[in-house]
Amino acid sequence: EEVVQKLNKLDESSWEVVQYGSLPHDPDKYPLYAVKSKPWSDDRPTVMVTGGVHGYETSGVQGSILFIQTEAAKYAKDVNVLVFPCVSPWGYECVQRWNYQVLDPNRSFKRDSECQTYESKQLMAYVDGLNADIICHVDLHETTDTDATEFRPAKFAEKGLDNVQGVIPDGFYLVGDSKNEGGQLDFQTAIIESVKKVTHLAPPDDGKILGEEAVRDGIIIVDTKEWGLCGGVTHAKYTTTTEVYPDSPKASDEICNRAQVAAVTGAFDYVMAAMCSDIKRFYPIGTPGQPWTDAERDQWRATTKVQRSYSEEVVQKLNKLDESSWEVVQYGSLPHDPDKYPLYAVKSKPWSDDRPTVMVTGGVHGYE
Repeated sequence: EEVVQKLNKLDESSWEVVQYGSLPHDPDKYPLYAVKSKPWSDDRPTVMVTGGVHGYETSGVQGSILFIQTEAAKYAKDVNVLVFPCVSPWGYECVQRWNYQVLDPNRSFKRDSECQTYESKQLMAYVDGLNADIICHVDLHETTDTDATEFRPAKFAEKGLDNVQGVIPDGFYLVGDSKNEGGQLDFQTAIIESVKKVTHLAPPDDGKILGEEAVRDGIIIVDTKEWGLCGGVTHAKYTTTTEVYPDSPKASDEICNRAQVAAVTGAFDYVMAAMCSDIKRFYPIGTPGQPWTDAERDQWRATTKVQRSYSEEVVQKLNKLDESSWEVVQYGSLPHDPDKYPLYAVKSKPWSDDRPTVMVTGGVHGYE
């Protein structure tokens, strides 16, 4: 009800819901879903969101769905958008950090490793099979009071050890990848600035958050691939793991979900701006530093496709204008297909050469 039914209600013209696997202990009850933007193009870069790697972290799941419902479409115009809303559905239903195998999924994202779980193995196989140019990955998480009261004690008990108490950060923070250009701190800071508009940040405890140095406000960095974190599952240039604190008296379910959306949009806005400043890296036609040849112009034309109807959406409307007030004049055509693309002007009636004229032009850039 809380995940699958929401996915089934997404606009099918904009989103494709793909089942990429299931949990083997109950495959009918726990299918695994990804949501892909339409149209999907292998020639475009891809941005990715994962939620519910720890199923009990509710806003990771609901925040990723809210992002699809409210903000994702504006990015899908320029890049592929790929969302895994609930990586661990059994953990979501049972409100558990561990999965059914009594393993932590967010320590299992290592290729060619025996530590893989049902969840990580199937997600990695699907991502690898896409062969997508993933440039950004945001992994949505929470740090909750139950980490201290339930899940840490269970972790130590499972290993036969005494529980070690820890401090739960009171607020939002990010985990960057230390091996990815030092954590991409400007990228992380852009996310923090976006999230600060929605919820408060975790203050450091003696300069640290969860024992790791706070390198900037609300930011720590670790070796995500070495730890087996989902945030390190791709080779994306820009990666982060969010941590929302839902148990604060200042927080609510709505605020936590909105904070996750703000983190994703802050990340993607930064990446889109970086794309614009480094457009040569992302355009698939031509050679950087060299003008296009006729062959490359032909290649560009071959990538275009008709996405709407000039005849239905423009010409037919002109033909319905009141003939007593307006004259529709064909003043030319496009030579590569003159029958399909006549050029029209609309003149008021009665027209008089003795009067001044006002003029409007539209569609000089046809996509506008």
